[in-house]
Amino acid sequence: MGAACEFRETRSHYFAQAVLKFLASSDPATFASQIAGITGAMTPARLFSARSRTMFEGMGHWASSTQAGLKPSQPPPRQVSPRLLSVSCADLVKHQELPGKKPLSEKKLKRCFVDCRRVLVCGGNGGAGASCFHSEPRKEFGGPDGGDGGNGGHVILRVDQQVKSLSSVLSRYQGFNGEDGGSKNCFGRSGAVLYIQVPVGTLVKEGNRVVADLAHLGDEYIAALGGAGGKGNRFFLANDNRAPVTCTPGQPGQQRVLHLELKTVAHAGMVGFPNAGKSSLLRALSNARPAVASYPFTTLKPHVGIVHYEGHQQIAVADIPGLIRGAHQNRGLGSAFLRHIERCCFLLFVVDLSLPEPWTQVDDLKYELEMYEEGLSERPHAIVANKIDLPEAQANLSQLRDHMGQEVIALSAVTGENLEQLLLHLKVLYDAYMEAKLGQGCKPLRW
Repeated sequence: MGAACEFRETRSHYFAQAVLKFLASSDPATFASQIAGITGAMTPARLFSARSRTMFEGMGHWASSTQAGLKPSQPPPRQVSPRLLSVSCADLVKHQELPGKKPLSEKKLKRCFVDCRRVLVCGGNGGAGASCFHSEPRKEFGGPDGGDGGNGGHVILRVDQQVKSLSSVLSRYQGFNGEDGGSKNCFGRSGAVLYIQVPVGTLVKEGNRVVADLAHLGDEYIAALGGAGGKGNRFFLANDNRAPVTCTPGQPGQQRVLHLELKTVAHAGMVGFPNAGKSSLLRALSNARPAVASYPFTTLKPHVGIVHYEGHQQIAVADIPGLIRGAHQNRGLGSAFLRHIERCCFLLFVVDLSLPEPWTQVDDLKYELEMYEEGLSERPHAIVANKIDLPEAQANLSQLRDHMGQEVIALSAVTGENLEQLLLHLKVLYDAYMEAKLGQGCKPLRW
């Protein structure tokens, strides 16, 4: 009885859909074909009564007679859109989906920049050795045949060029354990090595001691050693002990708490106060697209852009977040981003030329760098006077050159004025760095 009621409800539902489609369609032949398809697929022929057929045929004649009785001056009746009347299965499924966590957009993913991470790494435990004896017909004294356990897997930090921050590094890693030994002298399988992908320029600290500096592509560091596998009773076989039953368990893996710090690796680092135009200058020099706005502290993480030259030479330029007076005392963004300047081979002091007394900006920046690390302000550098397109900047340019006593590159990152001079000077600084590194017998940084 319940099945019959359920069948009637299903049939009435499909008939209602057919009526809606007929009202949206002005062609009776189309309606008849739809009814035939529905009734043929969902309703047996004997259950589709003649009364129902007569009803739908009468509705078809009514629609055709109404359409024929219209005068030429009268517009045809407005057809209802099938999209509004029909409810498809896809729409029903779409509305029935449970609300889940929406994926992050590319803009939000770019904000997830992490340059410091505390990680607990644990090596894999070693497998236990087996204690058993050989059993075979007509071989009474087979002897011990317990195999050794497998070694635990190591946890290794490896530099990956595709990783740009420490946001993908978890707070805890556990290595793979080794398998236990078996009979018939079967040794357990050792645990696989667990690799942790870190960006270039990752500094590994244990407490206050630096244990590794992963500054080059392909560098690896064993963060936690896996435990050694236990010995089976076959290992303890000796002349004075022909039937040992002793076996040892596997050793636990090494556990360490490491602090990972990311220091941006780049050839040139742009240093300046907020709203000096560093991000706009990086967009003009390379294909990097950092956020640009007319308010301070727009850049909250370092951005690295690549400047291409002839002969497939590439120079990496880093946009360091804006510094303020007292940054070495952890003011503003603090010293969290001052450490990204340590890796830069030479510096670009970006000065806002529209402000009065722009030479004081260079003095303040050099003072902050010197207070953070001695000798950091004495690295090879160039002074870039930005916003030359503004009217008040022309009067300050001559005063800046007189106070600095060195070459000042005046340009506009917005209009691109005098941008070629900066590119040429950047190439000169890069060539001097390469020559100095090769003279010292060191491997220079290449991109």
